Amino acid sequence: MSAEDFSIVTDGESLRCQDSVLEINKYKAQYEAILKEQQILRDGIDTNKYYAKEFKQRANEKKALCEEENKKRTKTTQKEKEKCRAVQEENTKLQMEILKIKEEMQSLDCKNSSLKKQTEISTAVPERKVVFRGNTKEGAHAVGFDVNPQIVYPMEGGTALITFEEKDVAQKILNLKDHSVQLGECTINVQAKPIQFLVPSNVEMETQVCPRRILVSNLPKEEPEDRVLDKLDIHFSRKRNGGGEVEDTDMLHDSGTVVITFVDDNIAKGLSDKQDHDVDFGKKKHKVKVTPFLNGEISQMKICDSECMHTVLLTGIPDIMDKDNLQDNLEIHFQKTANGGGEVEGIVYNPLGHTTLALFDEDSQSES
Repeated sequence: MSAEDFSIVTDGESLRCQDSVLEINKYKAQYEAILKEQQILRDGIDTNKYYAKEFKQRANEKKALCEEENKKRTKTTQKEKEKCRAVQEENTKLQMEILKIKEEMQSLDCKNSSLKKQTEISTAVPERKVVFRGNTKEGAHAVGFDVNPQIVYPMEGGTALITFEEKDVAQKILNLKDHSVQLGECTINVQAKPIQFLVPSNVEMETQVCPRRILVSNLPKEEPEDRVLDKLDIHFSRKRNGGGEVEDTDMLHDSGTVVITFVDDNIAKGLSDKQDHDVDFGKKKHKVKVTPFLNGEISQMKICDSECMHTVLLTGIPDIMDKDNLQDNLEIHFQKTANGGGEVEGIVYNPLGHTTLALFDEDSQSES
């Protein structure tokens, strides 16, 4: 196009072109703004994604950390519970031990009280006249006492008990076992058997003071028994003498003492604490001694076998003559050394159809 052609464009068309350019530039600016805004949005999305990823990672880390803390806390809680349980068990155990110790202390207190009473009683023994004759013995300080047993042995019919002075003779008779005894024109056959008993070898007793009884000693020997019991009953039944209603009086002949039993249980202690009492026996007053009466209970007893070393049991004896003659013939037979016998200390014969009780005492010379 020539310059002349170009110049033919009118002013109106030129204005429209300028408007189009302006509008294009406007839309171009809007487009660029939109692109910028999109870029900003993309950057924001990327940033949000980044932070979301960071937050998620942190959340996972926090979650793992919390789970680990929870595990540790649970483990610690379990340990503390176990400790509490152990402490409770230990506390229960200690409480049981405390109860046990309290029971033991109560038992010890009872024993202590009992021993205290026994100690008090040991100084209050029945009055007995003694004299020292110059004899001494080692170990005399030992506390204890001996019991001499007396055993009642029921003899069957057709048996005899024969006691020899020497235990070797008795053993020889037992070893021979069967013996033929000549009785005039006839002969009887008897068997020799040992005598064995179950006897106590050791006895332990628990004693306690009887609250209703007293033991009265140092009684006048010239007074008859009935008068002594009556005077003691009268004296100790009077309140002015510290006594009370008397239930029973009993004389112990082996020790020469009297046991007085009261109806009430608050009388005996006051009388035994005073010990010495002047009792009116009519002509004059006599000083008696009052001590506590002990009730004893066997707490332990050991039994052992004991064999009579000097005595032999003869069995199978027929009833063919009177008792005395047969007993004499048996004694004569077993005195002869030719029959294995020896010196006879004693013999008891119990015929058939009869019952005899033999009393055995302890042989101080025997080792069994």
